[in-house]
Amino acid sequence: MTTASPYLAAIGTALPPNYVAQERLTAALREVWARKHASTERFDRIQAALGVGGRSLALPFEDYPLPSFAAANDAWLRVAPELGAAAAREALERAGLRPADVDQLLFVTVTGIGAPTADVGIATRLGMRRDVRRTPIFGLGCVGGAAGVARAADYLRGDDGGLALLVSVELCSLTLQLDDLSAANIIASGLFGDGAAAAVLAGGGRNPVRPPRIAASRSILYPDTERIMGWDMADSGLKVVLSARLPELICANLRADVDSFLAEHGLERRHIAHWIAHPGGPKILRAVETSLELAPQSLARSWRFLEAAGNLSSASILFIMRDFLDADCARRGDWGLMIAMGPGFCVELVLLRW
Repeated sequence: MTTASPYLAAIGTALPPNYVAQERLTAALREVWARKHASTERFDRIQAALGVGGRSLALPFEDYPLPSFAAANDAWLRVAPELGAAAAREALERAGLRPADVDQLLFVTVTGIGAPTADVGIATRLGMRRDVRRTPIFGLGCVGGAAGVARAADYLRGDDGGLALLVSVELCSLTLQLDDLSAANIIASGLFGDGAAAAVLAGGGRNPVRPPRIAASRSILYPDTERIMGWDMADSGLKVVLSARLPELICANLRADVDSFLAEHGLERRHIAHWIAHPGGPKILRAVETSLELAPQSLARSWRFLEAAGNLSSASILFIMRDFLDADCARRGDWGLMIAMGPGFCVELVLLRW
């Protein structure tokens, strides 16, 4: 007997209350860079090209910069469980479910370290069952939201009556490196923001709250690309690695990989009605559009989110997916594809069906 695919029941999101307009953030960073470097021409050029209007910060603007990696990580450990619990609570309420209904709790982040991991604090705040199965995942970066959806669906294919909760918390502002004058760090300082998102997924044996179903997924890992994206572990904390080769790598590989994945399911790109892409930045979104030969406005939600909130690493694609679900624009029979990329270098594809 064929088991129905798991489905995405609801998504909840949470932003910290400290929203700061990009002009204020850029001015403060520019002042720091000007003290360390004779010319700010490169800083100004890069910051102006990012297309971000403002970002939410884990802490009040006046609390930055933090004096050490230990202080930044302590702040992460304070803020992350509260923000993650808020997103999870909203997702469960939207699905008409209780925390005690959850069988599997997956937690993704790349911006803070803890043992126990922050999902313990989230489970405690929500009042989840003592026998909830926990899967904390560190290091997937921007791909973590899509990969988390895929891994939750993998679990539910073995438990078609089960319920999984994915929580992503990213507090990118706490990784700020003021002594790093590299182009990668200038980009990161102007691009990444803070936020949390949670997704409720249910096994195919449950009565669907709403579509879509998770029809299939694929993980793609490119060899010898460890220095394309990620962190260096420095005395001052997490130091961004971001290669200028990234758009080129996407343009060279993404189309063939997407086409191969879709062909396995009897589909072509023309069959995909809805594209949900991680807003990695203007160059990344343009590379995705070019590689996949997408029609204008196909990634409009990704572009709007980038301008409104910046790149929230693994949480971003869940924010965009929530906006898409709230718009209720998909029709029965539609196909959709989630696309995200992260350290490795890797890509995660999640095929959706309404």
